[in-house]
Amino acid sequence: MSERILMPLDGSKLGEAAISYVDGLIARLAPKEQSEITLFHVITAVRHPIHIRGGAGSVSVPYNEEELAEMKDAATDYLNKVSDGLRNKKVTVMCKVSVSENPADEIIKAETEVNADLVAMSTHGRSGISRFALGSVADKVLRGGSVPVLMVRASED
Repeated sequence: MSERILMPLDGSKLGEAAISYVDGLIARLAPKEQSEITLFHVITAVRHPIHIRGGAGSVSVPYNEEELAEMKDAATDYLNKVSDGLRNKKVTVMCKVSVSENPADEIIKAETEVNADLVAMSTHGRSGISRFALGSVADKVLRGGSVPVLMVRASED
């Protein structure tokens, strides 16, 4: 069983689908081993659009440091709330927040930073045109990372 697991979360219930699988794996496969789970969230909204009157369009303006700090605090609160269900004697939960326009690259970078043995993440299971148009963070992590990836298909049930 992996000792250090990185779990990227996007803030949605669908994104949390891997949590119950990892919790079950630890309980069944390594009930007596100490495991460390790092819950990881990437803030991707580093710019906000400002619409200009008169039909001139919109401009992207970077968030200032105060706004980013508020988003980081909110993301940390979210991760701490999610982690409450994972905390037990044999699991240490860490929370990490990053800011980037490319979440897949940040997740791959975090693999090294936390010395992860496994990345466990949810995927929305898109295929075809929607996956091509939107890109797949899970697919990029699977192909670009250096550790095994457990992908759990999220369902809307």
